[in-house]
Amino acid sequence: MAYSADAEKSPPLDIPEANATAEAEMQPYTELIEHTEAEIEMVPIPAGKFVMGSPANEVDRVDDEGPQHEVEIAPFWMGRHEITWDAYEIWCDDIDILRRKITGASETPRDPIADAVTRPTEPYTDMSFGLGMGAHPAICMTQHAARTYCRWLSAKTGRYYRLPTEAEWEYACRAGTSTAYYFGDDTAKLEDHAWFVDNSNEEYHEVGLKNPNPWGLFDMHGNVSEWVLDQHVADSYNIRKGKLTTNPLAIPTQLYPRVVRGGGWDDNPIDLRSAARMTSSDEWKEQDPQIPKSIWYHTDAISVGFRIVRPLVEPSAEEKVAKWENTAPEQIDPEE
Repeated sequence: MAYSADAEKSPPLDIPEANATAEAEMQPYTELIEHTEAEIEMVPIPAGKFVMGSPANEVDRVDDEGPQHEVEIAPFWMGRHEITWDAYEIWCDDIDILRRKITGASETPRDPIADAVTRPTEPYTDMSFGLGMGAHPAICMTQHAARTYCRWLSAKTGRYYRLPTEAEWEYACRAGTSTAYYFGDDTAKLEDHAWFVDNSNEEYHEVGLKNPNPWGLFDMHGNVSEWVLDQHVADSYNIRKGKLTTNPLAIPTQLYPRVVRGGGWDDNPIDLRSAARMTSSDEWKEQDPQIPKSIWYHTDAISVGFRIVRPLVEPSAEEKVAKWENTAPEQIDPEE
């Protein structure tokens, strides 16, 4: 799923607040998806070091959350919310292309590149499963679909977007804290910050309705769990123990398991902790009637979505292919 060199040459959509060459210049901005009304709010996340994983005495701790180890993270922007259906359906249903045709709007220099990015096949059913669309977080996509959306959005805007690494996600979720949740250890306070099994009424909710974390990010705990780039490697934390690791990423080499973070509306508090690691499974496709099963949809992952990041320093085309856009062959659409 390598990026087109042409996409790197296209001028970005002009949003002055999105321009920065140093961390001190980074500020919040709203990304626009041209020819639509959809917007994606982006929040600057400062560079820093943190202790990744949970301490041995954390309540409900799981073995793969340790040992704790020090990680250094470069600055990036992160979506204030999970990607909503409003923003996701544009890519899925060619809405931007259709609106250009209907309104007679001229193509931007980016549109031909974005239009060439593969889009999902039509789902066999409503992939929201009647739980709500619009400002609700998009759900049920595979990691491949989430990554391809980032590829399309990068071409559409002229700015480079991707999924966060697992380390970036936990760093942003913690926002300088070291407790089980970014607000502390008391699960009695969880309802003020998250939708989960005890208060969700068996459905997800529109983004941004609970309290944000100290860095202004909403729904990092609960609502829907979120795809990150990493393969789940059970001993990866042990390999990093005792040394400072900079911007780690477990590049996927197998289709399963991969990591999702944050917990969802149907999860217990244990799964919403900042250090909690959940994993994908082929069971997420059990109800998919297609042969072979779709590379775009997880029919049984109705509490899985994603949010995006944009690094301050965009990697080179070679770095994208070698690291950030590298993935196991099973996730590649043969038509790409």
